[in-house]
Amino acid sequence: MTSKLNQLRARAQPITESEIAAVPWFKELTPFEQERVFGDMQVITAQAGESLVRIGRPAEYWFGLLEGLLKMSNNATDGPQITFTGVAPGGWFGEGTVLKREAYRYNIEALRKSRVTGMPIDTFHWLIDHSLGFNRYVMFQLNERLGQFIAARETDRLTNPDLRVARNLATLFDKKLYPGVGEFLRITQQELALIVGLSRQRVNEALKALADKGWVRTEYGGLQVLDFEGLQRGQI
Repeated sequence: MTSKLNQLRARAQPITESEIAAVPWFKELTPFEQERVFGDMQVITAQAGESLVRIGRPAEYWFGLLEGLLKMSNNATDGPQITFTGVAPGGWFGEGTVLKREAYRYNIEALRKSRVTGMPIDTFHWLIDHSLGFNRYVMFQLNERLGQFIAARETDRLTNPDLRVARNLATLFDKKLYPGVGEFLRITQQELALIVGLSRQRVNEALKALADKGWVRTEYGGLQVLDFEGLQRGQI
């Protein structure tokens, strides 16, 4: 597995100006800070099934998803695999691990071909030491992430599959954590099933129920959210 991660990172390319323009926190930096960051960040393209992060590996980068879909999960060799959350476009992850310079306690896997950008851990800590704007963003990110995992804990206790699908979709459509999604999320029923932990057939039934509620609309290649509040707080 280590060699596969190394092969993936060997394909890394410098980030482009158009790619970094889509990074939500980049505009919060001063011109000097932007120049430092732009020169350090790289982009990799991961194919479906490839891992970007593995449990036990030391944190080396802070990652953001430019395009595609990822999932965060535990190690299946220790028991049943549990997906903690999906990661949608515009999302950044791993800041807690990077802040503490720890080893990862989760796996990150591409569910489809995905473009991921990474900031070296030393650059991350340099920004923490020098950039007020970056510190504000990281604090905001940690606060939103805490809320996400509290909601996920509640979702894990739900016995209604339709509601489980609704709450997981609400997380993926969260504009604060995933500003690159907008109103339409490119996702297949199989990918959603992997994130929610249900069969594809059961997810299909749940999506029909949510569509009947007027909360989502299934379209070719993905889903459109019609009522975010309904997904987030509604009752089936």
